[in-house]
Parts: sequence; structure tokens; C-alpha cells
Amino acid sequence: MAMQTPSVSSRSPFSLPTVRRFIVFRILFNARFYYPVFTILFLDYGLSLQQFALLNTVWALTIVLAEVPSGALADLLGRRRLLVATGLLMVVEMATIALVPLSSTGLVFAAFLVNRVLSGLAEAMASGADEAIAYDTLVAADLEKEWPRVLDIQMRLRHLGYIVAMTVGALVYDADTVNRVMAWLGSDLTLDQQVTMRFPVFLTLILALGAWLTALGMRDPVKAPGQGLTGSGTAKILASLRLTLEAGRWILATPLALAVILIGMSYDHVLRMIVTMTSEYFRIIGLPEASFGLIGSAIALLGLVVPRLARAMVHRFPPLVNGILIGLLALVALVGLTLFLPLIGILPVVLVFVAMMLTSFCVSHYLNQLADSAHRATVLSFKGLAFNGAYGLIGVGYAALTTGLRQRVTAAHPAWDHGLVEEAAFRLSLVWFPGYLLLVLAPVFWGGNISAGKLAVGNIDPYLLTIGRWSGAILILAPLAWPHVTDQWQRIRPKLALLAMFGFFGFTGFNILLYNSSLY
Repeated sequence: MAMQTPSVSSRSPFSLPTVRRFIVFRILFNARFYYPVFTILFLDYGLSLQQFALLNTVWALTIVLAEVPSGALADLLGRRRLLVATGLLMVVEMATIALVPLSSTGLVFAAFLVNRVLSGLAEAMASGADEAIAYDTLVAADLEKEWPRVLDIQMRLRHLGYIVAMTVGALVYDADTVNRVMAWLGSDLTLDQQVTMRFPVFLTLILALGAWLTALGMRDPVKAPGQGLTGSGTAKILASLRLTLEAGRWILATPLALAVILIGMSYDHVLRMIVTMTSEYFRIIGLPEASFGLIGSAIALLGLVVPRLARAMVHRFPPLVNGILIGLLALVALVGLTLFLPLIGILPVVLVFVAMMLTSFCVSHYLNQLADSAHRATVLSFKGLAFNGAYGLIGVGYAALTTGLRQRVTAAHPAWDHGLVEEAAFRLSLVWFPGYLLLVLAPVFWGGNISAGKLAVGNIDPYLLTIGRWSGAILILAPLAWPHVTDQWQRIRPKLALLAMFGFFGFTGFNILLYNSSLY
């Protein structure tokens, strides 16, 4: 009797070498030892806060400019080639600041400028290409349904890497800690801060070499279109531009993909802005600076749990429900931050990180599910372009906001010193974030109404959809509006007929026509 061989789909996705290398690459590329001391690293090298802000603006701008072209090149020339180049860029990026002498501030600034440009290029080139090569490997093995599981494991292991990097990076950066360990080991050597501050950079350089070697071992599961091109460099560039335009048109013509990118962008850029300011927030709520690295490591432990939650969400709920749940979580977190509660004020920060992880998982899952292999890396690069472009814009807006708030605080309290003014301005600035998120989401959901209508019509009657939509709005708004209605009833009553007409034509009629037009 012949034995039955297991089907291809019964294989584990982790039996595929490229999937395993994708996970290792993500860990090595993202777990950077200097993250817990990111801001003070720049300052200890002799740079000013203004130079720090300028350098990170250059970093964001580089990503925005390179994001989509690099995705198109990944689809055209092969994802492995782009990831190998990414690993090399990371090596040069870290070696530049690891080896720069401190004798000249101008030389240090130039080295960090090169570092930020190369870092932005590496981020842009890795974005989309690594996910695309892993997902296409699963498709080739008939295991694409295992992608949420791969994302789950990848995010959990990546956050384990964060924990190690955050903890070790903060410890080796501190000269006193390093000297105590060396004394315990019996060494009489004493190191100063200018030496130990490079340790996290050198450790990250080692990870960069590992990421490059890992990328070398990957294999493209399908031949990229550009690998068969024999024309000139101009022909390849034109082909890359054509692929970019095709992917852009596909996103605009695919309502769910466009909605996923826009809603994910709305959450991501606000939450990322908060994350970059957590050290100042922790200081204000009374936490010692020595605890920042440990807190970061503790928060990174969430990466072991949240991916499993996200995996359950994408299997159980439709995209719209998940988008609303993440939005509510983000709003609760942003409101909680404005309270500046001592010690328990850590909880809103935890919610910020949870919302960011859920956003990242859901966006990756839905876009990889929707996009075809030929355009997948380019589509994911459009996502990266939207996310980083929005992050760059909110950074500029936040700088303008804090400048205005500092001026207002200084005018109101001329006797306050610089530290008090900065703290007051920071406190006031966080109050703006919940309202800002709502303002961003309003046009996104309003525009998404058309896309949702196209998806719903054919399954739900346009009239029933209109009734359901506005009945839900009434249930939410009625408790809030009722006290004002009763208070102003004598002024409202004579205008009821006019208000009813406005409601019928402006809301009911408009939406019925909109949803009916979606049939054509």
C-alpha cells in the first residue's frame, strides 16, 4: 500500500530558508543598541539640539524621496539585490559615526549628515522589499495564508531583540556602569564617556554586518521583471517609473488598499511623534533617567503579546472594525498622556506602543493580501512614503507649535527660567494631539465613505445603508446634543421645517444618491 505524502500546504512556513532569513534580517536591522540614548548620543558627540533636529529632518526627507523608487527597483531588479545593498548601506552608515574623530564639530556634523542620509536610504530600500520577498516565498510554496503567523513570530522575535538592545545599549553607554563592571572583573582600566558612548554604535555595526550576510543568503522566489532586461540604464529607469505609476494607479483604483494606507498613516504619524518624545514625558512625570532604558525594555515585552492579539483581530474582524478599535485605543492613549499622572502615567505610553504595533501588523497583513507579486514591494513603498511623509510634516508642525507655545508661556511668566518654559510648552503641546488626530481622521473617514459605499453596495441596499449610518450617528450624538437642544428649543422650534428640509436634501438625499451612483 503506497504511503501518502503530505501536501505542500502542510509544511511549516519556517521551513523555508528565505522566510527564516527575513525574520533574522528584521531583527538585526531594527534592534539598534543606540536607540535608548538616541538624542543624547548626538549631543555627547558635540552637536546641538538644532543640528539634531536638522539631521533628523534630512533623514525623513531622504526616506520620502527614496521610498517609492526603491520599491519599484525591488520589483524590477529583485528584492534580494536591494536587501543586500541595504545591508551594505547600514554597515557604512554605522562605521561613519563609529570611527569619526571628535576634533572638529564640522567633521562630526558631516559624518552624522552622511549617517542620516544613508540611514534614510537603507530604511527606504528595506521597506517593502523584505516583506515582499518573504510573502512571495510563501506564495510560491502555497503557504500565503500563513503570513499572519509569520508576522506574529517576526514581531515577537524582533521585540525580543529590542529588549536586548535597549537594555545592553543603555548599560554600555554609561561610563560609570562600564567601569564598575571592569573593576569587578579585576581590571584597573578606566574609560570616560567619550569612549563608552561609541560602544552602542560599534555593537550596532556588528548587527549591520550580520544583516548584510543574512541578505546574501536570501533567494528571490520569482524572477524579477528587470532581471531579464538587457537595455540601457535609462530603459531600466523608465521601466521603474512605469512600475511606480502602475502601482499608484492600482492603489487609487482599489478602495480598501487606499483606505488601509490612509487610516494607517493617520494613526502611525501621530503615535510615532509621541514615541520620539517619551523621554521628556517620563522626566516630567517624575521617573529617574536611569530607568528609561529599563522601561523601554519592559514596553518592548509587549511585542511578545500584541502580535498574537493582532493576528486574532485580522482573522476575526473586518478591516473597518479593526481600524475603529485601533483609533479608539489611540485616542484613549493620547487623552491619558495629557493628564501627566505620576508613575501610572506610564500606562498611556504603553497604549501608544500597543496601538502602533496593531497598526503596523494590520496594514502589513491587508496590503500584502491585496497586492499582486509584480507590484507588492512598490505598493508597500507607497505605504512607507505616506507614513514617513506624514511623520515629516507633523514634525515641522510640532516645531512651529512649540515655538508659539514657548513665546506664549514666556510672555505670561517672564520670570520663569528656560527649563520651566520648556516643560510648560511641552505640557501644553500634548493637549493638542487628541484633537489633531480627530481632525486628521475626519476627512479620511469622510473620503472613505465613498470607498466603503462601493464595497457595501451590492451587499446592502443603499437606503438601508443610509438609515444605518445616520442612525448610528444619532445614537452617539444625541446624548451629547440633547442638553443644548432643550436649552435652545424655543429658538429651534420655529425653524424645524427648514432644518428638516436641510437634513433631507443635505444628508439623506446626498447619501442615497452617492450610494446608488456606486452601482455604476
